[in-house]
Amino acid sequence: MTAKAALTDDKSLSILSTTDIAGIDITLTDVVDVVEQAYRTLADGQSDNPRKLTVKPADGHSVSYAMLGRDGVRNVVAIKTSYKHGLHEDRDKQHYYTALTIYDDVTGLPVAMMDCGRIGSLRTPAVSALLARELAAPGSRNALVIGTGTQGRLALPFLLTTLPGLERLMVFGTHPDGIRAVREQLHAYFPEREVEVVEDLREAAAAADVVVATAGPITPAAVESDWLKPAALSILVGHGIAPSTLHRADRVIATSAAQMKVTGTDMADGNGELPDVDAEFPEVLVDRAAGRTDDGQRIFAYNSGLVVTDIALGHRFAQLALAQGLGTRVPLWQ
Repeated sequence: MTAKAALTDDKSLSILSTTDIAGIDITLTDVVDVVEQAYRTLADGQSDNPRKLTVKPADGHSVSYAMLGRDGVRNVVAIKTSYKHGLHEDRDKQHYYTALTIYDDVTGLPVAMMDCGRIGSLRTPAVSALLARELAAPGSRNALVIGTGTQGRLALPFLLTTLPGLERLMVFGTHPDGIRAVREQLHAYFPEREVEVVEDLREAAAAADVVVATAGPITPAAVESDWLKPAALSILVGHGIAPSTLHRADRVIATSAAQMKVTGTDMADGNGELPDVDAEFPEVLVDRAAGRTDDGQRIFAYNSGLVVTDIALGHRFAQLALAQGLGTRVPLWQ
């Protein structure tokens, strides 16, 4: 299958499996650049990123999302769906399925439908790394990652990509396999660097300039605001930091204020309230809003992930896959 064939056959869809996507080489720098461009395009008003739809049963055993968006530079429209089951179970008992379907908004033809697992596993830590690049205090040297799941395993390599001056790399986790995977991923990209596995979370948080919380909902970790350095940057991806880090921050930055209100309710105060967001990250990237306004500020950043970043990175993977003849053609609409 060639890229040309994929563009001319309007009655079939190219399906890219987990294996297809796993076989594509892409550098961390390339991922960061694609994600950053997606944010800049959104900030410039060329893309659309409506609020995600969420469905969650009363007992919280699962959560589902549907996200629609358009990338105005790549001229593609896409729909992402995400379903996670067993949220109260150990990681090995959970089920997670996510898919991205992309359409060419110039030709009106489908581009591909793909497993979105690897795209999300790259996009999210790339966003955290961009947040760290823009919001960390000058001279930041120590980073702490909380959690060793999918998002935690690539957090340090991406942080080193945007903050090469980091010296002390710490991780807090409770799963031996996850800790092993963190080490393996770091060595794969930065073979000369080592990660320090910490057991005293309060002591580690007190030393960290950048804290990235990626743990799952049953984590015992809950870093409090008064554990942190005065100028620390806390980035919330999953769980691992307490609501006080948000409510006592000097400045709050979110990838999307609207999404934070939907998915950040576990960080609400005793009255069920969340503080106002001082700036949205796409606006910070294009210098239309301030990120850190003082070197001594303690900053909280909420990384909820915008579908435009999935679309841009997914489209990049689709281009690479189709050029290599990967995927299976399905006559879905015949």
